[in-house]
Amino acid sequence: MKIVMKFGGTSVADGGRIRKVARLTQTFTKGNSLVVVCSALDGVTDELVALIEDSKAGSEKQVRERLERIRERHLKALKDAVRTPGARAKVQKEIGETLGELEKLALAGTILKELTPRSRDSILSSGERLSNPIVWGALMELGADAAYMTGGDAGIMTDDRFGDAAPLMEMTAFQVKETLAPLLDKGTVPVVTGYIGETQDGEVTTFGRGGSDLTATVIAASLPADEVWIWSDVDGLMTADPRTVKDAQVLSEVSYGEAGEMAVFGAKALHPRTLEPVAEKGIPVRFKNTFRPDKPGTVVKKDPKAYSSKVLKSVALVKDVAIITLSGASMVGRPGSAARIFDTVAKSGTNILMISQSVSESNISMVVARASMQRAVNALELAMLGEGGLKGVNCEDDVSAIAVVGGGMRGAKGIAAKVFGAVASKGINVRMIAQGSSEQNISFVVHEAEGKDAVRAVHSAFRLDRINSGR
Repeated sequence: MKIVMKFGGTSVADGGRIRKVARLTQTFTKGNSLVVVCSALDGVTDELVALIEDSKAGSEKQVRERLERIRERHLKALKDAVRTPGARAKVQKEIGETLGELEKLALAGTILKELTPRSRDSILSSGERLSNPIVWGALMELGADAAYMTGGDAGIMTDDRFGDAAPLMEMTAFQVKETLAPLLDKGTVPVVTGYIGETQDGEVTTFGRGGSDLTATVIAASLPADEVWIWSDVDGLMTADPRTVKDAQVLSEVSYGEAGEMAVFGAKALHPRTLEPVAEKGIPVRFKNTFRPDKPGTVVKKDPKAYSSKVLKSVALVKDVAIITLSGASMVGRPGSAARIFDTVAKSGTNILMISQSVSESNISMVVARASMQRAVNALELAMLGEGGLKGVNCEDDVSAIAVVGGGMRGAKGIAAKVFGAVASKGINVRMIAQGSSEQNISFVVHEAEGKDAVRAVHSAFRLDRINSGR
């Protein structure tokens, strides 16, 4: 079998965990061809984001201190993960070059007090370009024939939307196969940086948060691989976050559509485009726990047979959100009003999670991340309040969103009634509702203090705690 294995940041958080990943990978090499894709060390991407902000602020002292922390952490991880002098020297050369480039970019930013999107992506890509060589070294130490390469080296070509690049799949598929297939044929294990690709001009790009998962599925679709295994610190996709619902269950299998909904709204934050490349080719994706590899995990596939009688699979709580509502007669019957609102929000750098509009067209509400609320409100007030008939822009920042997911909802009657009946039985008021045309997701908003109770009410009403018992 050809398997693409992706390891998340918690799986490669330090040298000890990297050695564990290398040993785990080795256990699957017999009879299989493997490609390994890794994220940055846990928390390093956040550190790089902070480094960018310090650089733009011209804070040279803070930049140098942050660079030193990054350097020390990776050198310690290397020391703990790779003990053979020869292998360690190869890795140290690779990460030394990356640290040098990172320092130049960050310090240049302190002088200019500005970083271009291209420079920002170069800095953000450093996390994967520092972690993956250490994994490569750990595999070499175990005797594996391993090869380290960046996403661009592997053949992943993207457009030039720095920070949110999209792979150019036709070109990528050809180049990835040309690059990786010969290595796999001779038993080499390619270690490929997640999260990053390259433009046709050779500039480094990033896919956005969660982009390492997308790297894995793009490679899998290009080869093509037989399966993708995504390793993290959870046993698989679950009926709810176990921190909210103590009897939440691991789902044995779900569809691509259901997994996409769960990933966006649940605890496992996948890149929104992760499943597209493999769904088209019907390549299964397994979610497994690095720290409990004996657990079966969750398989994402085209036509799952498990839970065929269940309409719901998962209930997720989305915290730290806010509702923004625009109301006024000027929107009624006026083509383009919604388009202008959403364009204004987009230009403020704010992502919209949910949308609801009354048939009267006199008001429109949207849910955004709480951290982006004020930025979006300011942009909307500047753009819209000069128009007669628009009463105002109101916001509520004491809310949480609940997402109810299940392919069985499609065409089933009475599901929404049962969901909202369960919530109402706990005395919880619903402030906003949205459902996509796919009928795989019902989302609604409640008061923040009632969010967990709403999740538990729905989970209990649909007996998701017994989903694996067949009852």
